[in-house]
Amino acid sequence: MGGMDGDPELEEFATRLFDLARAGETDTLRAYVEAGVPADLTNGKGDTLLMLAAYHGHAATVRMLAELGADPDRANDRGQTPLAGAVFKKESDVVRALLDAGAEPSAGTPSAIDTARMFANEQFLQWFDQSGS
Repeated sequence: MGGMDGDPELEEFATRLFDLARAGETDTLRAYVEAGVPADLTNGKGDTLLMLAAYHGHAATVRMLAELGADPDRANDRGQTPLAGAVFKKESDVVRALLDAGAEPSAGTPSAIDTARMFANEQFLQWFDQSGS
């Protein structure tokens, strides 16, 4: 289990942070990360704040977290990357934000490239070609 077991206050705080990421509360989340919350904080499934922001379509939150050092390629416990999640949800602004942050389209299982092929998303596949991978 995670290192936060047994501290309900800490768990509640972490839950609130993940809720902020899901909701795209960029400024509030930025204040917490700048105050020392790890940019790559993960929940029990290995999802980072950036992963949740990406999956829920919040490009500005994704950009902010990447600027503050969050790893755009950090996969969750199931091997899914933020980029693959954004492709799956057809969130083009988020895909763009992740590519700008240096996300690797071939990372993860399935990768963002595999996911885009599966859904025949030509636009994303073109973007991935241009990102030099």
